[in-house]
Amino acid sequence: MYRSHTCGELRIEHVGNTVTLAGWVQRTREMGGMTFVDLRDRYGITQLAFNTEDNDDLNQAARKLGREFVVQINGEVIERSSKNKNIPTGEVEIKVNELKVLNAAKTPPFTIEEETDGGDELRMKHRYLDIRRTVIQEKLRLRNKVALETRKYLDGEDFMDVETPYLIKSTPEGARDFVVPSRMNQGEFYALPQSPQTFKQLLMVSGIDRYYQIVKCFRDEDLRADRQPEFTQVDCEMSFVEQEDVLNTFEGLVKHLFKACRGIEFEGDFPRMTFAEAMETYGSDKPDIRFGMKFNNLNEVAKNKGFKIFDEAELVVGIVAEDCAVYSRKQLDKLTKWVQRPQVGAKGLVYVKYNEDGSFKSSVDKFYSQEDLKEWADHLGAKPGDLLLVLSGEADKTRKQMNELRLHMGNELGLRNPNEFKPLWVVDFPLLEWDDETERYHAMHHPFTSPKQEDIELLDTDPGRVRANAYDLAMNGVELGGGSIRIHDRDLQALMFKHLGFSDEEAQKQFGFLMNAFEFGAPPHGGIAFGLDRLVATMGGSDSIRDYIAFPKNNAGRDIMIDAPATIDQEQLKELGLDLDLQEEN
Repeated sequence: MYRSHTCGELRIEHVGNTVTLAGWVQRTREMGGMTFVDLRDRYGITQLAFNTEDNDDLNQAARKLGREFVVQINGEVIERSSKNKNIPTGEVEIKVNELKVLNAAKTPPFTIEEETDGGDELRMKHRYLDIRRTVIQEKLRLRNKVALETRKYLDGEDFMDVETPYLIKSTPEGARDFVVPSRMNQGEFYALPQSPQTFKQLLMVSGIDRYYQIVKCFRDEDLRADRQPEFTQVDCEMSFVEQEDVLNTFEGLVKHLFKACRGIEFEGDFPRMTFAEAMETYGSDKPDIRFGMKFNNLNEVAKNKGFKIFDEAELVVGIVAEDCAVYSRKQLDKLTKWVQRPQVGAKGLVYVKYNEDGSFKSSVDKFYSQEDLKEWADHLGAKPGDLLLVLSGEADKTRKQMNELRLHMGNELGLRNPNEFKPLWVVDFPLLEWDDETERYHAMHHPFTSPKQEDIELLDTDPGRVRANAYDLAMNGVELGGGSIRIHDRDLQALMFKHLGFSDEEAQKQFGFLMNAFEFGAPPHGGIAFGLDRLVATMGGSDSIRDYIAFPKNNAGRDIMIDAPATIDQEQLKELGLDLDLQEEN
């Protein structure tokens, strides 16, 4: 056998045992006639000891070992004279009797340590080496634990794991599809699923009243830290349920996961907030409620004072940064430039220092008296020593800009503790949102979301005011999951398609299979899908999902380790009936 124990297993009670270990050489250290080697596997590190006095040939062989050599040793467990309290095996070491090099290794392109000297692209190119680092293995271990506990919980709630197809039909709603040409049906294409949405609804029609799947989904969209072209969902659906049933079931799942995987218990029910309140108060449908800085509308006290920028604005909104009146002019100028970046898009920033002596100093002193600014401060609930930050403009854009500024200040002031977790259900989303570019309404979530019963009559008169039976779970400024009660009635589904701009023929062509199924006794149903990658990254206190995915893509959607996507040869194209005409741009 290659090993009797792992490199993280041996303790003081094993002293005197003869053991066989195998793993990778983390580092070697020469100290006079002694050589010490740290041997690593995914379970931990064990120190190996070689002594010239015991066996000079063996000691010299140890000194020739390079980083990441794969070796096997046999030896006796002894107590370390100089103990290392930072590792579980730190009280013992192995007095090596035999050493065998199983595979030599080139010097790796970056150090395989907790803190590495490798940049993102370099580590992604050699991801198989990056995964050897304990910090990455811990992240993958957390992901494994979350997936395992998810299955345990859902199985205990009578959910059935059912697989759905990966080669499906392209539909016009949502993000762009990844498409797959069909060799046997040339000129036609499959699409990779953005989610198993229609299939899980069909499973409800099928009588599988509690379905789940930990499933790969695919979306061809621009990438960022919390997006990948392929990602994993915990996808769930339930029959004979209302919104309250779904929220209670999956609040239970999240509580179970945090307790089982992080040892964290949430007290009481998760708070809830309507979409309208979230946008009004935080400018985001996934607000970070770990800290304050709630928005306050200043229209009533800031407009009609001769300051044209405010007077012509649809919204003047402010937040309070506590104890920040000490900010220097240089800091405030830097903050102004930050909100003017294209990523934020604000034209400028108005600040008001509420000094400790009760006086005010602002960037608009020319237009507002001390009494005016005191009225602002009272309206915002500020106290001496605080800093007031104000933006203005078109309402929706200004709220989004203020959300970015609020989160930035939260980071600057250390208010977004990655080890503090604040969940929030956001409910009552709009059913539809208007798109100026296409000049029509689009489904805010997807076209199968049920409207609130009391709002259905508004579909014909005021579609923008119709609320959906939709809900998202946000945590720490991240959307962990979302879902809705679905439409299960053919006539209502047809009405929904009509308001989304589908003709009867188009709706039948794209979704006829689902609408036809509704004619055979579809039960009331609803569900939710959690982004497993985001959930695990949030639990791990990280903003990026990449380290929690074994082999992620970069921001251009490329796997630079295997160099994908890549061209295919002409013979393959011919088999698929494809003739690519790629013109080089001048």
